[in-house]
Amino acid sequence: MSPIHGRQRINAFNVFILIFVGLGSMSYGYTASIIGTTLGQPSFIAYFDLDTRSNATDLISTTNGIFQTGGVIGTLLLPIISDKYGRKWGIAISAILAIISGAVLAGSTHIGEFIAFRFIAGASAFMVLAAVPIWMNEVVPVKMRAGLVDIHAVCLIFGYTVQGWVGFGFYFWNDGGRNTWRPPLALQCAWPLMLLAGLYWIPESPRWLIMKDRIDEARTILDRLHSDPSDPNNEYARSEFYQIEKQIAIDKTLDSSWIAMFKKPSYRKRCFLAMGTTFFIQCSGVLVINNYGPTLYKNLGFSPVKQLLYPAAWLTLTLGINTMAIPLVDLFPRNKYIGTGILGCMLTLIVEAALVANFVPSNNSAALQAAVAMFFIFQIPYDFCLDGTQFAYLGELFPTHLRAKGVSLGVAMISFTNIIWLQAAPTAFITIGWKFYLVFIIPGTIGGLIVFLWFPDTNGLPLEEIAALFGDEDEVAVYQAEINVQGGVITDLHAEAKEKQEVHMEDIRSGDAAKTA
Repeated sequence: MSPIHGRQRINAFNVFILIFVGLGSMSYGYTASIIGTTLGQPSFIAYFDLDTRSNATDLISTTNGIFQTGGVIGTLLLPIISDKYGRKWGIAISAILAIISGAVLAGSTHIGEFIAFRFIAGASAFMVLAAVPIWMNEVVPVKMRAGLVDIHAVCLIFGYTVQGWVGFGFYFWNDGGRNTWRPPLALQCAWPLMLLAGLYWIPESPRWLIMKDRIDEARTILDRLHSDPSDPNNEYARSEFYQIEKQIAIDKTLDSSWIAMFKKPSYRKRCFLAMGTTFFIQCSGVLVINNYGPTLYKNLGFSPVKQLLYPAAWLTLTLGINTMAIPLVDLFPRNKYIGTGILGCMLTLIVEAALVANFVPSNNSAALQAAVAMFFIFQIPYDFCLDGTQFAYLGELFPTHLRAKGVSLGVAMISFTNIIWLQAAPTAFITIGWKFYLVFIIPGTIGGLIVFLWFPDTNGLPLEEIAALFGDEDEVAVYQAEINVQGGVITDLHAEAKEKQEVHMEDIRSGDAAKTA
């Protein structure tokens, strides 16, 4: 690590724009979780006759399954926007779809209409879930990269938390009659509206700008993003810009198609790592616990009020733990940190399954409280190790010309996996009860071990150097440790070494040719 990199600091402007773009993350959190509160509202159940319909369980499952289906399709389409028009436009389109879907969902008068726009809501939510960390990974400095990208997780959990307490509060609103469920859904529009209002003034990713040959604009933005009072000559920002520019000159010559991502072995490995990371993390069952929180607490025998209170408190704890995780994420190897988090979640689910299997049928009060406690303890490994770290890891795995596709692929795996979990959950809880937890415990434990033992560690490496971890040393243009800036003059030891090697090889070839002659 170069001396310049070692003294790099985080500036306030960078943190401010991350928090503001976090409104997009908040939009995801609120949109993705509001269905849990909605399904717990008696007014919603009564309005659509879900307490009397013979297919009510199927309809409830569909409201979640169609949301996740929209997430898969929308996320896989995101790179078309983010690569061609910019990382900011990827965020903007996601926000626009969130506003439209939120408005129609709040005004729905037929269950079919509600389900149709749950699809649009899913597309918008998962698009922004991918679009925000794509942009964040490309604007934050190497130091504390995962910690800063963890702001994405903090903001999305803030969205979850707000909806939890909004839903709890509206449960006590008696004047709304059969329409009490509508205002919480309408509030889904607030966060993307605020995001769109200020997105114009948020800087574009300098890496994307360089990909589009907007060099001067990229340099100006990077200088502002990574300026450091202890580095008045901006030497680190200059060396970083030099590295990015050299690297993207190589990246622009490489195939960036979906086919290339699976055809080239090193790219294919990255794709499998991205999908494996998010799949194994989703095996924790976190979204089932969140979206079916009221149902789970109902199955444990708690009153309707507590069915909404406990999820809101659960999300508040989540917000606090995610915030505390920010300074810790970059202190550990990525694979060890993520693997430990997955295995920690599995331990809590094992205890939860045992409690539900042995004590819930007997209505043992102490066991019921312990079952609730395990859901809360679950958040410790999940929020410290997984929630935000996965998004930094996805962004680190891929080079600039493939990053939008790679991150979107990993996020699409989240929604694809949850189609299975969420669609099956209502029926599974009714028919097999505690055994449904085994669906998460078995693959999650195996996955946690795989991540811990065999996944690569990307912590502390500039995005431009990670290709070397996958055997693509020839695609690494410059190593940060070999760049020196003095008096505005850049000395690139890596380039000099390569030039000497090329001259040496040319001399050898010339000598061999002379001997042959």
